[in-house]
Amino acid sequence: MNNVLELKGKRFVQESKTNRGGGPAMNSKVTVTSSKVLKLAEKLLQIKEFWKQEKRPFQGIILSVCYNKIVAKSNRIAGLLKGVDSNFAIVGAKFNKDKNKHIITYFIDMDDLDNSIDILYKSSDIMFAFFQEGITKTIFDDKKTMEKIDFSKLPLQKTAFKQVIADVSYIEDFEVEFAEQKEKESIVTLFDTKMDTKQLFKEIGIELLSNRILDNRTVFLDENEMKVLYKKVPYLVSMATENLSDLTPEDFVDSYLQDLTTIPPPTTEPTIGVIDTLFDKRVYFSDWVEDKDLVEDYFDKTPEDYRHGTSVSSIIVDGPRLNPWLDDGCKRFRVRHFGVATAKGFSSFTIIKLIKRIVTENPDIKVWNISLGSNQEVNDNFISAEAAVLDQIQYENDVIFVVAGTNRPNESITKIGSPADSINSMVVNAVTKSGLSTKYSRKGLALSFFAKPDVSYYGGSEEQYIQVCEPTGAAYVAGTSYAAPWIARKLSYLIDVLGLNREVAKAMIIDAARGWNGIPTVEEVALYGHGVVPIRIEDIVQTKDDEIKFVVTDISEKWNTYNYHFPVPTKDGNYPYFARATMCYFPVCDRAQGVDYTNTELNLHFGRIKDDGKLNEINGDKQNQSETDTGSYILEGEARERFRKWDNVKYISEIPKDKSKPKKSYTNKNWGMEVKTNNRLDPKDGVGLRFGVVVTLKEMYGINRIDEFIKNCNLNGWLVNRIDIGVRTDIHEKVNEDIVFE
Repeated sequence: MNNVLELKGKRFVQESKTNRGGGPAMNSKVTVTSSKVLKLAEKLLQIKEFWKQEKRPFQGIILSVCYNKIVAKSNRIAGLLKGVDSNFAIVGAKFNKDKNKHIITYFIDMDDLDNSIDILYKSSDIMFAFFQEGITKTIFDDKKTMEKIDFSKLPLQKTAFKQVIADVSYIEDFEVEFAEQKEKESIVTLFDTKMDTKQLFKEIGIELLSNRILDNRTVFLDENEMKVLYKKVPYLVSMATENLSDLTPEDFVDSYLQDLTTIPPPTTEPTIGVIDTLFDKRVYFSDWVEDKDLVEDYFDKTPEDYRHGTSVSSIIVDGPRLNPWLDDGCKRFRVRHFGVATAKGFSSFTIIKLIKRIVTENPDIKVWNISLGSNQEVNDNFISAEAAVLDQIQYENDVIFVVAGTNRPNESITKIGSPADSINSMVVNAVTKSGLSTKYSRKGLALSFFAKPDVSYYGGSEEQYIQVCEPTGAAYVAGTSYAAPWIARKLSYLIDVLGLNREVAKAMIIDAARGWNGIPTVEEVALYGHGVVPIRIEDIVQTKDDEIKFVVTDISEKWNTYNYHFPVPTKDGNYPYFARATMCYFPVCDRAQGVDYTNTELNLHFGRIKDDGKLNEINGDKQNQSETDTGSYILEGEARERFRKWDNVKYISEIPKDKSKPKKSYTNKNWGMEVKTNNRLDPKDGVGLRFGVVVTLKEMYGINRIDEFIKNCNLNGWLVNRIDIGVRTDIHEKVNEDIVFE
């Protein structure tokens, strides 16, 4: 087996984007007619009348634009509404029922609405005079046709007119949407109207205490307050989820007493944070657990409230001894256990606020396990409030959450529950000992697109249950709650023992689960994520003799972050390899943006360097090409489906085939890697964003070329570190041992 290599010493180069884009681009599948423009103008007039008659507590209006496709950022409105600043007026985004079109909500001034109506009428007049048959993309792009028209004598300049036509070519309709009413107490997020939340609710007639406000748009309301809200301002509700959650059920068989009384005291083992139900201090491994009870004292605490949390922590501390068939080679871990819920149910709102405080007050913990989950299904159009908080915490702090994929409470529930829709977290589903999905596992995706769960692991089934320690002794259990802690153990080992950053650690686990299996079906991703993670840690940090696996990490500061110094060994002037690469990063997310949730896109490009200096990419990705390239335009829907655009996990791979031939080499014998950065809203969102990449090169003829690769790397200025478990474990123990001075 070869050790995975860590390449350091040659920083990636940062390059700004020189191509700022051309003029407006029209939808090639649409013919814009004067009547279509006139119809949209009249629809905006109706919306204006609605808002003139509506008594609202805020200035401005809320307007939804129904697009005729899934639109890229460059195809959103840039002539109507607020013109080029319209993107900054977006307060929500979702898909239609068929999930093939965008519905984007804007908050604008009444003056913006009046101006848009005026521009549409003027554009309709110009079209009626010069384009009675309508405008197609061919006509739109024909400079000669446009130059024949003397726009100096018309009410709109050519640039403004073309931008309006481009806008209209992507617009299907305008609407003011009303939220579907919820009657139970809920966590409610309002559209951003630039108004103070407490004052806004006061104007509505709801006196809101500060402890009921999560941020300036998300609040907790009881049933009566919900009725008032929906009666007076139903158009203001962006999203709402019920507040009270039940623990997702798990299967278990009768517990039995067993002599689990011997365990050595902890020494230099790393600590994993657990946020769960309460912990029982009477168990045999209690010296390994620092327990903090954060459930309010006025709750009556029963023995059942301690069962789930204690079981989860028992896997993290002593899982391999309890389950020898799952011995991962990671040994034991200490636990800092925060009891935040009871078995009967819990307030999501309360737990959200607690998690923020817990992580802030425990900065030494890098890996957190959350095996709590809701019975309710996630919404296809927005991320849950709980998941959004986890994503925000992970963007702002150098931590990673491992979240259980939630279990099915009954046959009618199939989709995952919050917070398993957290995009930055490592979400874990469960499989049987045979590696098949369990009967209790629920399905992703998140927001109809993001690959959730991320991975799968053994969570127990009738074939082989997971043994845990409950307050009454040992028990056999099954559930995603008991799959997640095993992944938390692996992540903590990679981060706390082997010294890797979270981006690389997450990428290594996903890469190990995915392997050379190619692109899974949507159904497979919904159940298994990227695949089943290997049991042994050696199978993650070591690779086969015919493979070279290395990791790199850096920070994106500009549009293109690149490195062209990967000296892949050749054979007779060619490259006898199949290649794959997995990248992970933790972007800033905005729940108010609905389905367009992640603000930053990092796109991974890897391959040989051609004689023209461009990459011959292993997956043929033509996104992010320069302005000199032709025929490389990719539709937004295709970019999302084929290349996972906007997903924070990227996997690109060739498929090994028996009759494949070695790849030819070019003048430059190195391979290159580029990470292209795009932002939906603020260009600063992608600045300083760290990424981790795992690259695997599989030799076609089974030859071990790792020593030659290491030699080439050293000659090219790389510092090559072997990720050797024995060496790094010894270093970790030496660094963390207590020294007693005599």
